[in-house]
Amino acid sequence: MHNNNPFLVVLFVAASFYRGSDAAASFCVGDLTRQPTPSGYPCKNPENVTVDDFVFTEFVNGNTSNTNKASAVPGFVQQFPGLNGLGLAVARADIEPGGAIPLHSHPAATEMIYVAEGSITAGFISGASNVVYVKKLNKGEVMVFPRGLFHFQVNTGKEHAVGIASFSDSEPGVQLVSLAIFGNDFPSFLVEKTTSIDEAEVKKLKALLGGSG
Repeated sequence: MHNNNPFLVVLFVAASFYRGSDAAASFCVGDLTRQPTPSGYPCKNPENVTVDDFVFTEFVNGNTSNTNKASAVPGFVQQFPGLNGLGLAVARADIEPGGAIPLHSHPAATEMIYVAEGSITAGFISGASNVVYVKKLNKGEVMVFPRGLFHFQVNTGKEHAVGIASFSDSEPGVQLVSLAIFGNDFPSFLVEKTTSIDEAEVKKLKALLGGSG
């Protein structure tokens, strides 16, 4: 029998990513007032730790009234300090029909997504051979995106879709391909040289995505 409860699936997926820690320090709630280190945030004073540090209450439908017709609500360490040092994070994606989570990567984490509502066409691009792996996922199905590889999610169905994602690091990092190229001050003539996209088209895309140069 299939169990389509999304929260049970998230717990299962998160547990599969958990890397454990020393018995002497079973957790280290992140002190977000201090600068993070390569291994995470410094530990919050245990006397100031409360149960709310281990609870994330913002796992709700985000705003899909945008160009992509989609939203992604992260539950990374910055939003959920109890994750600090535990090697996992979560996110919720809401995608309207015809909408998409654009091509992006997570430099620090593998992602696994569970379709809680509707259907999502998802895929990733192999780093070694540029082979594209694409599959339409229906409610109750799961797909994994290996760490650092470009991937996407598109709602090719006719109803609202919800994806629940889990990551293998409390700060997965996110880099959108479109913003990395067109959403900054990367000079247009260099974008043309390095992508073979006409400079006039580059400037149009920069204007659309808030870039300059």
